[in-house]
Amino acid sequence: MKIIKYPSRSEWKSLLTRPQKDQKDLSALVQAVLDRVKAEGDAAVKDYERQFDHAELDSLQVSEAEMEEAEALVGDELKDALCLAHANIEKFHAAQRFESKKVQTQPGVVCWQKAVPIEKVGLYIPGGTAPLFSTVLMLATPARIAGCKEIVLCSPPNKEGKLNPAILVAARIAGVSKIFKAGGVQAIGAMAYGTESVPKVSKIFGPGNQFVVAAKQAVSLRDVAIDMPAGPSEVAVVADDSSNPQFVAADLLSQAEHGIDSQVVLISDSERMIEEVQAEVERQVKLLPRFAMAESSLGHSLFILVHDKEEAIDITNEYAPEHLILAVSDYAEMAERVVNAGSVFLGKYSCESAGDYASGTNHTLPTNGYAKAYSGVSLDSFIRKITFQELTEEGIRSIGRAVEVMAENEQLDAHKNAMTLRMRSEKGDPPQPSL
Repeated sequence: MKIIKYPSRSEWKSLLTRPQKDQKDLSALVQAVLDRVKAEGDAAVKDYERQFDHAELDSLQVSEAEMEEAEALVGDELKDALCLAHANIEKFHAAQRFESKKVQTQPGVVCWQKAVPIEKVGLYIPGGTAPLFSTVLMLATPARIAGCKEIVLCSPPNKEGKLNPAILVAARIAGVSKIFKAGGVQAIGAMAYGTESVPKVSKIFGPGNQFVVAAKQAVSLRDVAIDMPAGPSEVAVVADDSSNPQFVAADLLSQAEHGIDSQVVLISDSERMIEEVQAEVERQVKLLPRFAMAESSLGHSLFILVHDKEEAIDITNEYAPEHLILAVSDYAEMAERVVNAGSVFLGKYSCESAGDYASGTNHTLPTNGYAKAYSGVSLDSFIRKITFQELTEEGIRSIGRAVEVMAENEQLDAHKNAMTLRMRSEKGDPPQPSL
């Protein structure tokens, strides 16, 4: 943990830079895998599963027998937790349904929008160091509410060629259409291009390691849309003298255990609180099963002492964290000033873990500072909005001349003519071209 005291505003940009991995040769490797999957389909995916996940697969698709086996392997307590989380996620996202309104912008000119679901979506669910079955609920639930016709899920199998049973149970609860045993770059390629088994989708969602992220960005250039740019997970906690140092330390470690490239940031106007949290982090981290991973992450994490709460919120907005916890006494007032964050947790009881699993909000969020420009996944992420407009003769009279003038000044005479012909017809004049 690096403790920085009272950094000047000129230092903030460099101070808040995220850890960077060496990208050398990454793009070339990713592109080679994508090209082969595009050309060879299932055969390439199976070969890469053999190489990277050490799984020999006869079939990529998960069978009904495997689904039933997973049901038997997952205990009732976890099933109940999944169902509770699913219900809350469903309730929160269902409330985001779009209501279309017709708007008369001028007499005889009516405009409106129609929400249309993306027909086929692909969900990537990591299954390596931490099988993220919670992400299944976060992605498939709003996809189903939106009305997506086909929800395709890919996740890497273990050496026995099996998917984590909790992932399969979560997929059944959330309404996933088809599930495939494919991980990494080959899974992204399969969903982007389509194979004999895996349907081609229109948009790909989900987190992943640097290879998955690079693959998503590569296919998004030409072939398919993606949810957002993504990077390692991160959290910023703002604390004051009233904060609970045990809670704050636990929140920091909950993100640090995600991976060695995760970043956690503590911002406080209390030097005493920073010292107490540091001591508590050092105590708690030794108790974690993922100690080595969390310890590595803490190596490039920051504890920042600022002059006051105004400076604390300013540096937080500059950082634009994926997760922001306001563990301060006046959190409601401070929350009003938040402009850059993926998801915000208010008060000492609102741990980031609640949003990761069961409060109802979505945990698929922008990282790496992208919260300055991107939102997290929501119902809108699975929907396209199509605009409509209807003009009557009165509408032509209302805006016709303005359209002509603007088209003429942009030197687009065919645009002008399309309106001119209608204006003449409305007046009863012969519809002669004006070009």
